[in-house]
Amino acid sequence: MTTPTLAVWKFTSCDGCQLTLLDCEDELLSLAGQVRIAHFLEASAAIEPGPYDISLVEGSITTAEELGRITAIREQSRVVVAIGACATHGGIQALRNLADVDEFAALVYARPEHIATLATSTAISAHVAVDYELRGCPIDRRQLLGLLDALLHGRAPDIPDTSVCTECKRRGTTCVTVADGIPCLGPVTHAGCGAICPAFHRGCYGCFGPMRNPNVGALLPILRVNGMPQPDIDRVLTTFAVTAPEYAEYTGTDRRRDEPPP
Repeated sequence: MTTPTLAVWKFTSCDGCQLTLLDCEDELLSLAGQVRIAHFLEASAAIEPGPYDISLVEGSITTAEELGRITAIREQSRVVVAIGACATHGGIQALRNLADVDEFAALVYARPEHIATLATSTAISAHVAVDYELRGCPIDRRQLLGLLDALLHGRAPDIPDTSVCTECKRRGTTCVTVADGIPCLGPVTHAGCGAICPAFHRGCYGCFGPMRNPNVGALLPILRVNGMPQPDIDRVLTTFAVTAPEYAEYTGTDRRRDEPPP
């Protein structure tokens, strides 16, 4: 039986989701015994040509070169998994979508004419078909290991699409909003982190992006009562998932620049 091949790819990102895989330590050694890691520059300079059974893709599409590269990766991969907020929603760098990227470049770089970039930062799924998505900034190592284990054993990965609130209930964490009036995005945020922030007595700030069909309108009055004015609501809803259509009507930001480039 042929050993499955695993490839890990970086696009525009901070590498944090790739580091989550490296941080698996003992589990990573076990995984390495079940797959042949054919491409993972964060871990090794060794590169094997495709095709690949599983490709993990970190980062958003922000350059013309990346547009061509993600298409080639999709063609060579049986399964493509977008990992992390950059890959699933464009990431924090997608804030450029709401402004003029040339103005940003002129403010940051001494020679902006040498910067080759697209006007927008977009999710992997805006350009190619994605089989699975793992949310988060960074992703959760337990979710990653669970997904890889499922794919290697021919099972459908169990990726929850409920809210962080369900995870608080499961681990017995007292609701920080009800008990202490702390603003929290848990009711509208995609599960998967294990409700880490509420467990440490702070509100969820939405790094996993919106859950399926979030009732954002019902949450807004609660956030305001607990001391979060509209500008702060706009900020937290447009940090990790600025491209999320589920949030667009509640933040007042202009999403016209969010269309992927041709």
